[in-house]
Amino acid sequence: MTRLTTVTHSAEETRALGRVLASVLVPGDVVLLSGGLGAGKTELTKGIAETLGVTDSVVSPTFTLARRYEGRLPLLHVDVYRLDRVQELLDLGLEEDFDDAVTVVEWGDVAAAHLPAERLGIHLDRLVADDDRRVTISPEGPAWQARAAELGRALRQDA
Repeated sequence: MTRLTTVTHSAEETRALGRVLASVLVPGDVVLLSGGLGAGKTELTKGIAETLGVTDSVVSPTFTLARRYEGRLPLLHVDVYRLDRVQELLDLGLEEDFDDAVTVVEWGDVAAAHLPAERLGIHLDRLVADDDRRVTISPEGPAWQARAAELGRALRQDA
């Protein structure tokens, strides 16, 4: 499996990485974000939203579980942190939105077994310096493996 790793040094750099990642996203893509509290999952999502043309303010959907934003491409932003059971996620019926939107799932590792196998996994780790984050990007599934080179080019162009 191809893995790409980069480091961001501020919230703005994390949003910028999200903008770069969004440049390769298409309707139906699922992005699973993982990492501890304050790791930058929502900041990364804000950057993705900007490139998708979302003009509304993007906030963590921790208490609402899911928010849909309209843009050039719709964004379905899901947060499963507060779920007691994965069945609660399934009960939302979000898979209906997967085909026409880009779906970003915060704490996605918790629900990974119940989400599409074709996905982009992104893990954010806080480093010693407060604003530094190591971001590990894992294209999962044959379709994402085929797109890994495109993703790598996008990341290198931004460097």
